[in-house]
Amino acid sequence: MHIFVPSPREASDSCGFPRDLAMTDTPQLQRLLQIMARLRDPKVGCPWDVAQSFRTIAPYTIEEAYEVAEAAEGDDLPALKEELGDLLLQVRFHARMAEEAGRFAFDDVARAISDKMVTRHPHVFAETEIADAAAQTVAWEELKANERAAKGAASAVDGVGAALPALTRAAKLQRRAARVGFDWPAVGPVFDKIEEEIVELRNALDESADRIEDELGDLLFAVVNLARKLEHDPEQALRRACRKFERRFRRVEALLAADGKPPGSAGLDEMEAKWQWAKAEENKGEKP
Repeated sequence: MHIFVPSPREASDSCGFPRDLAMTDTPQLQRLLQIMARLRDPKVGCPWDVAQSFRTIAPYTIEEAYEVAEAAEGDDLPALKEELGDLLLQVRFHARMAEEAGRFAFDDVARAISDKMVTRHPHVFAETEIADAAAQTVAWEELKANERAAKGAASAVDGVGAALPALTRAAKLQRRAARVGFDWPAVGPVFDKIEEEIVELRNALDESADRIEDELGDLLFAVVNLARKLEHDPEQALRRACRKFERRFRRVEALLAADGKPPGSAGLDEMEAKWQWAKAEENKGEKP
């Protein structure tokens, strides 16, 4: 979601933008703070922005975070710059609403994360010595665990956000459990568990939809565990698979179009043949 920012010529006609914010030498972060304050002004602001709340803005925040990830994974730096700006705007939006409610302001958000980074990097900002990146990861997780305990967390899995994408949440739950010893020492048993879950899903196919969903969830959870043991992010792996499927299916459509056929008129065998053709083009640079 991109909130409309009018040009100087349009500034007095849309959301009440003052000309001195549309064309200014103000430092850019300060300018952004001023822009959001203006957009949220009940008298001269933008009606859409004024009407928003934490709850209504949250989906846009999530969307912008995914668009940052997409740009980063695609090594698209111009897009990354734009998407990071959109995400920063979301942070400012939330902070502005909190400031209006008298709870906290953008400076408090920046101060909190700065303090957290200093606390979690004693090897940089204090005298603690860390041997390498692996040791730093262990120390980082210990510090986070201490912070959770100070907030009253009783379980190793406390604080894993329920609103996270399911694959990400599964991996985080598994990592938390692994830190207290609930984990297989090697990857072999994870493959065995996946095979076990496939059998259980097959056996459940004639049972209720609820039972099938339960077994399907167990299988997905086991596959996430495999990704974790192989040190790969399951969300990133699945996004990569989605991009590959989309790319190859578009090639299938193009190959069918070259034969004068829309996808719906081709049989599965023909489409599968085109799929293998597209796959070979990608993998070997030659047609099967």
